[in-house]
Amino acid sequence: MIYRPVRNIPVSQITPREMYLNRRSLMAGAGAALAAGMLPAPAFARLETKATAYGADLEPTAKEYVTGYNNFYEFGVGKEDPAANAGSLTTSPWSVEIGGLVAKPATLALEDIVPKVQEDRIYRLRCVEGWSMVIPWVGFQLSDLLAKVEPLGSAKYVAFETLVRPDEMSGQRGFFQPLDWPYVEGLRLDEAMHPLTILATGIYGEELPNQNGAPLRLVVPWKYGFKSIKSIVKITLTEKQPPMTWNIVLPNEYGFYSNVNPQVDHPRWSQASERVIGGGLLTERKPTLMFNGYEEEVADLYAGMDLKKFF
Repeated sequence: MIYRPVRNIPVSQITPREMYLNRRSLMAGAGAALAAGMLPAPAFARLETKATAYGADLEPTAKEYVTGYNNFYEFGVGKEDPAANAGSLTTSPWSVEIGGLVAKPATLALEDIVPKVQEDRIYRLRCVEGWSMVIPWVGFQLSDLLAKVEPLGSAKYVAFETLVRPDEMSGQRGFFQPLDWPYVEGLRLDEAMHPLTILATGIYGEELPNQNGAPLRLVVPWKYGFKSIKSIVKITLTEKQPPMTWNIVLPNEYGFYSNVNPQVDHPRWSQASERVIGGGLLTERKPTLMFNGYEEEVADLYAGMDLKKFF
């Protein structure tokens, strides 16, 4: 199979360029939270990157929206909670335990995981809730990291685990806990090894903000956003399909694969269209693309599968 860079989408379906460039408009559109100082904008270090053709013709969503409108329940269930609360998270030093069905299990410091020069890749992001963004990531292929630990022939899946640190992650403490911790996710091994699947350490050429999953998060652009697990501390290769948090909580609503599919609705809402974040109140919903627009690159991974059954 030949893997191709992401294809173009019509300009009418992406965040207007003037909104991306005009900071005054952005600040007004970001809402009262930003105006009140609830969405801090600390200085982040620039990362050494190289350009790629991935998403070169896509227009990124304004940074204020990407960093200020998040789902990261470890810091609260509201969309603004991660930006307001994630500053407490210590992300250095950081290490990731990699084990299971591998020849060379290891616990690696972040600096031993991340290549010196990473890639700029612009991807669409589609949330299962029916909204979308276009995000310029900085990262590297997950396959490069997995190659270091040498998966065994018996490995069929890759499991991921998020940090548990209640003293710094406000959503993990208190009487009301919306989810069981740690947050866990998983991919089939061929999905994890696909060239589109990356581990991200930054956005917009800078270090990844805490609310976006610092210091290391998964990005799988053809799947709903919750599959792209944040603040990863453990990766395990397994023979059996691993558990995933939302499937544990609501198995009839969140399947293991969670591929973006406009033909398979969520039990409580349609997935046929999406709301573009940052497009303004009058922006029309746009049709959702099969596999989030990456059908040409990934459809063969699911050849012969009933995508309604394996949702």
